[in-house]
Amino acid sequence: MAATPRMELEKMSVEHLRGLKEQVDMEVNLLQDSLNNLRSANARLEIASAALQDLSVRPQGKKMLVPLTASLYVPGKLDDSEKVLVDVGTGYFIEKTMVEGKDYCERKIALLKSNYDQLLEVTAKKRSIADEAGAILQAKLKHLAPSQ
Repeated sequence: MAATPRMELEKMSVEHLRGLKEQVDMEVNLLQDSLNNLRSANARLEIASAALQDLSVRPQGKKMLVPLTASLYVPGKLDDSEKVLVDVGTGYFIEKTMVEGKDYCERKIALLKSNYDQLLEVTAKKRSIADEAGAILQAKLKHLAPSQ
């Protein structure tokens, strides 16, 4: 019968526990950063999907402001609302129909949600290990303190 993770942690020395806790805490921080990045990317795709929906109902020839950057807009006119340019990453754009553009956004949103859920599960497990290692480390340090 294999030993439980808690039993394995209890067998570790104080130095090993301290090192493990620091390593797992660092991993949790990196995973948390990744979760934030996924959340941010998902929000951008949600905005893009809403923009596509808005564009699909506008009449041809409609005057509008076109974003060049996050804070720079130029006046423009809607030429063809059935064709859109989709940013597929690293500066590459693909011309798609409105339906294909919406489908692309929805698929990417679903993929990001799936990745987010998986990463959230891994982060919770790592955080649990860090908490358990911290608790065992504190108990061992408390136990060693009176004997010194």
